[in-house]
Amino acid sequence: MNAAQRMFLKQGVPATTIEQITSGADVAKGTFYLYFSSKENILAALGDRFGQKHLEGIKAAIAAKPEDDWRKKLATWANACFTGYLDSIRLHDIVFCGSRPRMREGLLDNAVINHLSDLLQAGMEARAWSVEDPRFTAVFLFSGLHAVVDDAYSKEKRVNRTRLRQRAERLFLRGVGILRS
Repeated sequence: MNAAQRMFLKQGVPATTIEQITSGADVAKGTFYLYFSSKENILAALGDRFGQKHLEGIKAAIAAKPEDDWRKKLATWANACFTGYLDSIRLHDIVFCGSRPRMREGLLDNAVINHLSDLLQAGMEARAWSVEDPRFTAVFLFSGLHAVVDDAYSKEKRVNRTRLRQRAERLFLRGVGILRS
């Protein structure tokens, strides 16, 4: 998978062949087909791995925060999600946007959104905030964060990470009613 990722980043998915992937991985073509049925199949596996690593980074960042500091946990979630996405935006675009059709299920039912929904639910149970519907709020916040990063990345020559991260954090806190305008 690492060889495929390197090749996809270097020359794009359409231009990359199975032979280039197997050569870069130093494995036989037959070995490739033991694990993957096609280039699209390895692309899907890379998407799964991307999501898992992204979520692991978010969980690790939150685990370093005090157990009862819900404000910091939510702000950290926003910051870790923002940073992980922006740091890997080229790979993200290759595995989720470039060569595969977007699926509504993949955009809305994913482990990262599920984790945020669980965090919002736990914060409600701890009376740290009140949201009408944790799942709806998680989808809204995640999608909004994703969109503002995309917008900044496509329009700015150099993304002002500090400004964008601070704005995203404030919007997350406002979204759960902890921060007022």
